[in-house]
Amino acid sequence: MKIDLHSHTKFSDGHLTAEELILRAHTMQVDVLAITDHDTVAGLEMAHNTQAKQKRPLKIIDGVEISTNWHGFDIHVVGLNVDRTNPTFLAQLEGQAQTRQARAEKIAEKLGKCGFEGVLPRAMALAGEGQVTRAHFARVLVNNYGVGTMNAAFKKYLGKGKRAAVKADWPSVETAIEWIQGAGGQAVLAHPVHYDMTAKWLRRLVDLFAQAGGDAIETAFPGISKDKQALVNELAASHDLLASAGSDFHFPSRWTELGKNLGISSNLTPIWHDWPVVEGFADAVNQSAPSVSN
Repeated sequence: MKIDLHSHTKFSDGHLTAEELILRAHTMQVDVLAITDHDTVAGLEMAHNTQAKQKRPLKIIDGVEISTNWHGFDIHVVGLNVDRTNPTFLAQLEGQAQTRQARAEKIAEKLGKCGFEGVLPRAMALAGEGQVTRAHFARVLVNNYGVGTMNAAFKKYLGKGKRAAVKADWPSVETAIEWIQGAGGQAVLAHPVHYDMTAKWLRRLVDLFAQAGGDAIETAFPGISKDKQALVNELAASHDLLASAGSDFHFPSRWTELGKNLGISSNLTPIWHDWPVVEGFADAVNQSAPSVSN
């Protein structure tokens, strides 16, 4: 069984529409897919409507990825099985949208001072109906202003401490957990080794997350080395956190793909172990890739 619990559409910084993402999941023979756009659940209805027309079964998990701030780090908390119609939750996400728009305007102002005029309309055009993210600004710089790569755009202008970096007023990790669980979901610490922090700081983060009542941690995702995965597995076990797995898919590439290489340790309990939505989840510890051990 292929389970992928972290993916994005054009409603945040993904390149595919919700419909295209569902069709891609079918192509990659994914059985269970969580759609987890940044600070919005706007793409979920379209995804369900698309799947309703398909013959091949696919279980869609309603999700979101909430932006938070912790000691100057932008930490992402994924929510799985959230109620996408919960009015309180939707109001909280609307607040996130307003924060994101305010940040976008400040980023555009700073990029203007760097000599890149007119970036905001272009970024908003790329975003379309979705949230404007730093990735949209990076794409604009690459597509229209001669910056070589997305990575270069972040390293020189948009990354932490760079010339066009803007610190958004995101909520705390604890608040994101409360929001997700208040909407009936489970809170997952996303891609824990991608925050450019030392192992000591990561241990502090996971400790805080667990003490705040977080449910799980992503232990399998693209770009994680065996050593770092062993550390994350150890942190999950020592804090009694469930294990989640997700590609963090934004678009097809040689590095990331839906459902690819997402095996979790057989020593950990997967987050889906007691989900009634899919028959046999309790036995689906192993995915298409072999499990790894601590």
